[in-house]
Amino acid sequence: MIRSMMKSLIAAGIVLLPASGAALAAGGKPAPLREQDWHFASVFGTYDAAAMQRGFQVYETVCSQCHAVEHLAFRNLGQKGGLFYLAACPEGVPENTDCSNPNENPIVKSIAAKYKFQVTDGPDETGDMFERAPVPSDKIPGPFRNEPQARMANNGALPPDLSLIIKARHDGPDYVYSLLTGYETPPDTVALAPGQHYNPHFPGDMTQLVKPEFLDEENHPREGVEVPPGGVLAMAPPLSDGIVDYVDPNTPETVDQYARDVVEFLAWASEPKLAARKTLGFMTIVYLLILAGVLYWSYREIWSKTEH
Repeated sequence: MIRSMMKSLIAAGIVLLPASGAALAAGGKPAPLREQDWHFASVFGTYDAAAMQRGFQVYETVCSQCHAVEHLAFRNLGQKGGLFYLAACPEGVPENTDCSNPNENPIVKSIAAKYKFQVTDGPDETGDMFERAPVPSDKIPGPFRNEPQARMANNGALPPDLSLIIKARHDGPDYVYSLLTGYETPPDTVALAPGQHYNPHFPGDMTQLVKPEFLDEENHPREGVEVPPGGVLAMAPPLSDGIVDYVDPNTPETVDQYARDVVEFLAWASEPKLAARKTLGFMTIVYLLILAGVLYWSYREIWSKTEH
């Protein structure tokens, strides 16, 4: 009897699993990502310093209005492999300055001193906290002091920190690029609430937004009505052509270029030691190959003298 019941339950579970999967699939999936050829993703790929600098400019001009990079300090920008690293000082800098030291890097010091947000420091002599301009050793300050303030400024949505966003998302570079360049006008079959913006690459479920006239008696989409892929988010399209002025006149000021450049910067922010890691890995493989060759030669040399 018990065995019969267990078999029935197992059979029911086997039957229900595919149905459950179908129900989830009916909710819609994000559209395929816009796959790009990222040079830093290859085995020997490295970051492009010029692209990282432009990406930081895009972040500071546009993204920093809502998103922080709380794991980055200004001095990280001037570390070896960083976007503003200097092996030697430019003209006009005092000779006793070590520009390879990120805390003395004149570019980093200038960026920190002129940054749009100040840092909270203190207490002072009276026991009060105060605001001051950042220095290279400070973390890059974000636009909000705490989570409630961030939510209040964004209609209840919490803007994610971007310092590790490339690592935190599957296919991070393609995901961020697709999200930034993929905003679309929603189909006529759905109705968005105020403050919502449709993006087919953003994970979500558009089923709940289908208009009543396209639903049947059970509130399911009528036959022939497709639920659009993706979802809605509170962030409006952040990029538009010409929104950031590049110094290089040969670099196009387009949404596509802005997205590529900010992905380059955020990829570096997520893994600033990428080049050093790949170099170490390559040297390790070379060492192991040489060691394997020496061991094989030793093996042949020793056993060739052994009498059988």
